[in-house]
Amino acid sequence: MEQLTQLSPTVQTDLCLEAVQSYGVNRGQGNLVGVQSYMTAVQYATADQFHTHLDGYLAAAQAEGWLHANTIVIFPENIGTWLLLVNENSSIIEAETMDSASKRMVSHHLPRFLWTLPQAAGRNRAAGALFRMKAQQIAAVYQDTFAQLAATYGVTIVAGSVFLPQPEWGNGRLHCTPGPLQNVCCVFASDGRAYPTITRKVHLVPDEGALLQGGHLADLPVYDTLAGRLGVLICADSWYPTSYEALAAQEVDIIAVPNNQGGWHKPWGGYLTPPVPDDVDTADIGRLTEEEAWLKYALAGRMGGSGARVGMQVFFHGRMWDQVSEGQSIILKENQLIEAPDVPGAALINVWL
Repeated sequence: MEQLTQLSPTVQTDLCLEAVQSYGVNRGQGNLVGVQSYMTAVQYATADQFHTHLDGYLAAAQAEGWLHANTIVIFPENIGTWLLLVNENSSIIEAETMDSASKRMVSHHLPRFLWTLPQAAGRNRAAGALFRMKAQQIAAVYQDTFAQLAATYGVTIVAGSVFLPQPEWGNGRLHCTPGPLQNVCCVFASDGRAYPTITRKVHLVPDEGALLQGGHLADLPVYDTLAGRLGVLICADSWYPTSYEALAAQEVDIIAVPNNQGGWHKPWGGYLTPPVPDDVDTADIGRLTEEEAWLKYALAGRMGGSGARVGMQVFFHGRMWDQVSEGQSIILKENQLIEAPDVPGAALINVWL
């Protein structure tokens, strides 16, 4: 069922690709391609660097014959969040810690930061102010990058996620509003145009809750694509049965789960966002690893409640200063669990529908 491909050393080095793997047979019914990208601050230094890096993954997928009109490409959570760094001073990009990078950014933009600070809310107002003061630039680069990639390769793209102040579409552009910061995902069609509805993360982990506001489950959209009706659950939302019930009510076929995670093999600390679902065994806290908990309580263990036939979760990999992100891409297809290679670097994962 599976096919493992080794790319040239040059491609692997440039993209940090450690696995390129395909599952199933092409029956002309479409496919999901997960881009488990490996990112550092350097890839966000300019809009061109960001675009070029992500284009490299799609070019590699195209070389494998994976990209078609009924292909859905899934990028990970927060892939757009760090566009905060576009056009920033090299001292910020090259900082040793996230805290140091944040302080340097405040210093470099002090008048603008102080003007924006009163608009920020939550426990981490400083971080909120930084995202707000660069929000429109982040939105523009995010939209332009993924719109161009979707149109260039003729595929539907689930564009991971990005932090923006309650964004809305208007006249073909993604606009930020005076509303609360949210963790959102936009989906782009194969002609580069964005779907008019936006997926907004509902269940926020504590670090997010310090500067963001969650969306509403009742607003969770479904996207009509050539491969089927697509639902998107951003990371923690995939841990709640109510999320799948909301998608089931809209007759979803496919579920994409963009993720961001650290400590993949460390003990699971339990649910970070209340309320905890009734079916959770509290004895699993500290007994299961994060990996095992994801398999039991997220997509792999809960997708049956949605009626979807296939789902894929894709993790952000990389090192943003002293913060390391990891995780293992997982596919659930017609009740069959497929665990992609557990590699620290980047991976491209394909499943035929």
